[in-house]
Amino acid sequence: MVKEAKQVPQNLDAVAVRAWCRLALDALGRAREEIDSINVYPVADGDTGTNLYLTVESASQAVDAAFTGHEPALPSLAETVHAMAHGALIGARGNSGTILSQLLRGMAQVLGGPDIPGGPERESAGEADHADGRTLERALRRAAESAYEAVAHPVEGTVLTVATAAAKAAGEAGGADCGTVARAAYDGACAALDATPGQLAVLGRAGVVDAGGRGLVAVLGALVGALSGETVSRKPADHSHARVDDAECEDIPAESGGPAFEVIYLLEADDSAVARLRARLDRLGDSLVVVGGDGLWNVHVHVDDAGAAVEAGVEAGRPHRIRITHFGAGDAHTTAQPPRERAQRAIVAVVPGEGLAGLYAEAGATTVPTRVGEPPASGELVDAIRRAHAREVVLLPNDAELRHTAAAAAEQARTEGVRVALIPTRSAVQGIAALAVHAPDRRFDEDVVAMTSAAGATRYGELAVAERQSWTMAGICQAGDVLGLIDGDVAVIGTEVAPTATSVLDRMLSAGGEMVTLVLGESVPDTVAGRLEKHVRETYLAVDTVVYRGGRQSALMLIGVE
Repeated sequence: MVKEAKQVPQNLDAVAVRAWCRLALDALGRAREEIDSINVYPVADGDTGTNLYLTVESASQAVDAAFTGHEPALPSLAETVHAMAHGALIGARGNSGTILSQLLRGMAQVLGGPDIPGGPERESAGEADHADGRTLERALRRAAESAYEAVAHPVEGTVLTVATAAAKAAGEAGGADCGTVARAAYDGACAALDATPGQLAVLGRAGVVDAGGRGLVAVLGALVGALSGETVSRKPADHSHARVDDAECEDIPAESGGPAFEVIYLLEADDSAVARLRARLDRLGDSLVVVGGDGLWNVHVHVDDAGAAVEAGVEAGRPHRIRITHFGAGDAHTTAQPPRERAQRAIVAVVPGEGLAGLYAEAGATTVPTRVGEPPASGELVDAIRRAHAREVVLLPNDAELRHTAAAAAEQARTEGVRVALIPTRSAVQGIAALAVHAPDRRFDEDVVAMTSAAGATRYGELAVAERQSWTMAGICQAGDVLGLIDGDVAVIGTEVAPTATSVLDRMLSAGGEMVTLVLGESVPDTVAGRLEKHVRETYLAVDTVVYRGGRQSALMLIGVE
């Protein structure tokens, strides 16, 4: 089904790439559970949809960072696709995510021209900073070719087959505009996906299509949306909705009885060393995929001897972000560690600034430090949940923009046997309020309700410095103005920190309150806190004030009113 939308440019430029990444992330977010449920090859571990989501999430964040770094101008197409490919490479998860990262890299080699190592020269000097339909055709063809090259033993009926069919269909579009080429690629991918159960026996026995191919269809559908404004929604064949449960997985031979560990790591090494590494890892296990280039690689392999796989990486170069997953165990480790008993309950919180990280840690929380403009990815939250090593986890994202990211992390952790409750805290001060009422001796549900109520009863404000002139709900601000935000919206525009903070406090306390929490950024002097404490004490009877230091990487000021 296709829903017509407003007309958008049919050429692929930096803005379209950014839109593509965001739409792909949204599409995979919606399809994640479906894709996880049909994941039977190469291992029936039910995480392909999540791995693809995490990979595209990393690519999308890298593209957003490229745009932020060029404001007010736009990055070039080459810079944007390079960021997309690099983000996917460093964030690739699982067999499917690793292959997808190579597909995006292959496209970037063509779309990025000479700015991407390995990319061909532009067809003509002075060409506009966008790709036309023929260039997109070549990019899709190069993507499929490079993915086949990255996989040690390509198997038909997988995402590789779907990518090749998409490229072939795009080439048959006859040099049309990008939107038409993308739609042809999408239709070709859909047809190839429906044929996968007849190409790969394990899919036919389980009655499902290839999970990685299903994810690629979602990504290509997002490309159609970014280029043509159409919203495509695939109506899959009946077998693509079949869910594979644990009992069915026991009946799948060979593929599910393979190596015990999945090993993934980033590797800094030259091409000659990687060629030797491929040969060595191929002897150690299967499902070998090595992607990347220009000194940075992502290595994925299934082995029985995880230590030997890591040792091979050490001999080839410098491995880091090492991730070892024992199939069926649901736990990942960066190094071999003796098993330890799980705690009953833990708190995992995203915190801005070293001071708050220390405060949360003192209260017993496992923290995920972040800085302004650099939000954590779902994978970082999943790793933190694993580090907490508890049967029950309360997750505090402390940022409205992290809602979907935290939800993806919670879903992944639940597949690993952890009971996770996500409390939608939108600021670190709401997290402090939730943490203050946390009682590990209570029943889990009761504790979550109490923490959620405390967070919800806390209004939050923030002080920030305007980076440029812009329209706000409080009027026009100039670069350098101090902005006072309440519940995420600009409410006050000032020139100095203390008066602006006072105005924000007055507005927040006008509806009542019992406790004010102030978190000061590194540049805010203690005298400002003293002035604000005095103002609250003299103006609002029976309202207490508590002050914390946010330290480096924290916001200018956070304000909470309970």
